[in-house]
Amino acid sequence: MPTARSGIGERIGRDGEWSIETDYFMNGKTKKNRERRRGTTKSNRILTRGQLLQMMRWNTPTVYNGWEQVTKRDGARDGFNLEEARDFMPQMGPMVGYAVTLVIEPSNGDHRTRNPNCWIEYFRYVASVAGPKIVVVQDLDKPQVVGSGWGEVTSNTHKALGCVGTITDGAIRDVEWMTNAGFKALARRLCVGHGKVCPVRWNCPVEVFGRRIEPGTLIHADQHGFLAIPDEDHARLLDALRFMDNNECDTVIAAARSGSGLTNDELLAQIERAFGDFRNATLKKFSSGISY
Repeated sequence: MPTARSGIGERIGRDGEWSIETDYFMNGKTKKNRERRRGTTKSNRILTRGQLLQMMRWNTPTVYNGWEQVTKRDGARDGFNLEEARDFMPQMGPMVGYAVTLVIEPSNGDHRTRNPNCWIEYFRYVASVAGPKIVVVQDLDKPQVVGSGWGEVTSNTHKALGCVGTITDGAIRDVEWMTNAGFKALARRLCVGHGKVCPVRWNCPVEVFGRRIEPGTLIHADQHGFLAIPDEDHARLLDALRFMDNNECDTVIAAARSGSGLTNDELLAQIERAFGDFRNATLKKFSSGISY
């Protein structure tokens, strides 16, 4: 298996397909790998910046409620983090962006020696992707924490490159200064030091909190965790989450909050009717709708 990346060259075409040439270190020798990938670039994204901003008005569970109505994926198994992820800036609210991916290994100083230019090469990759972006980081030291890849310097640098936050299954530090930079973070824990951290691989699939993330994946995240939204579900997502949010307010929530003065039997009958109205509205909107 490749153990480090020495360089990356990238050409992005008008159709969103790009060719990537990478150098990998394997068995003490540098080897080249050339491949073509279809990426999520500005030219083939469906949602506008305004629509992404609208998505930030809802929490991630509400986005999930809409997503499960339009996706062909298994809503109980696919999409969200399967392991606990901690939001260290819940006061900042949700974040929405497209994944740029990174692999780190703070315990291993050999990566810096093998590729002294890794940071600037990685930053060029981040800069080449249209925002808003969320940096999704896999820490190879897991379950140990040997150092943090995030702090005041890296958060401000990524913010300048169009990133709104990070999801890392490693650690962060300088929480108050990351918050000051307006850079949100979901992570496993806090850490004092940075170890020997540097970019090892980037623009590659990563696995964080039990979920595989491809570069370019649309992500919605908040204090509950994160949802990775497949490309095929983007077009119908906003309409679906708006409908499900309104449907709850108009039926089951309204029934539960208007029970003053009712007997238990009257309240239960009202709630039963409301759940029926909720189910019927969901099925009318989505022929194969999922109800509570």
